[in-house]
Amino acid sequence: MEALALERKQEQNRELRIRLEQLKKERNAIILAHYYQRDEIQEVADFRGDSFLLAQKTAETDAEVIVFCGVHFMGESAKNLAPNKTVLIPDERAGCPMADMVNVDGLRKLKAQHPNAKVVTYINSSAEIKAETDICCTSANAVKVIESLDAEEIIWVPDKNLGQYVQDQTGKKLIIWEGYCNTHDMLTVKDVVEMRAKYPEAEFVVHPECRPEVVAMGDYVGSTTSILEYCRKSDRKQFIVGTEDGTGYQLRKDSPDKEFHFATKFLVCPNMKVNNLKKLVKCLETMKPQIYVPPAVADKARTSLERMLQVR
Repeated sequence: MEALALERKQEQNRELRIRLEQLKKERNAIILAHYYQRDEIQEVADFRGDSFLLAQKTAETDAEVIVFCGVHFMGESAKNLAPNKTVLIPDERAGCPMADMVNVDGLRKLKAQHPNAKVVTYINSSAEIKAETDICCTSANAVKVIESLDAEEIIWVPDKNLGQYVQDQTGKKLIIWEGYCNTHDMLTVKDVVEMRAKYPEAEFVVHPECRPEVVAMGDYVGSTTSILEYCRKSDRKQFIVGTEDGTGYQLRKDSPDKEFHFATKFLVCPNMKVNNLKKLVKCLETMKPQIYVPPAVADKARTSLERMLQVR
């Protein structure tokens, strides 16, 4: 019975992929997928990447329709950077708890308390928060963004773990908001110790959204893309991975001869996994749900995103 169910699933996915290719041509659409998406989404994407790479691709593409397979704030960022394009998301329920941990009123109060401070916002945030921001960043360029600022005070929102890492790396004092990624924050020192005992030859690669005490244990610390690059180029054959398990698709694709062991079974973002191939096809058929950002908000948010893309 299980074999029959698997065969049916595979046939359904083949039909969905054929339909998807037809719709992409009809709509002049591009499929962008975050590395944390399900394998079936990443397999059909025109471009896979982390938040920074996907933001770059959004700004560059000639496609009329962008289907953003990620969470809602990513779709908003795409709409901010490409206001004249139609931006779709397979399931609008794909939210981000960390993005919801910072609110406009709270940020405005903090800005009033520190009127000379520059505001740096992690891209994992709403368009309304980005509109209150001087410059955005991703985990890939956070250190460079902070180093680019000539400011005595810097307000950092919303991820306290990444904020602490950036502060340690740059030596700059940040006023850090108390948000965090539910998924990355689950990883504990105990988890890593147990995995190292189980795989003593493996290197531990970790995302800076994890807790500081976990990040401190890393043999390599970096954004999703830099972790992928490090593992691809490394001579080592075993890795303990401290980031969301969707990265396993690209890790295995890049290095089929290497072993990747996720540091805990809980490194799964349920919001990223809301999207699937069937929903992807349906959103292109119906052209819904579309991402909408009020023009006044979009204009301000776009400025903070464009400043981020200019940092080298």
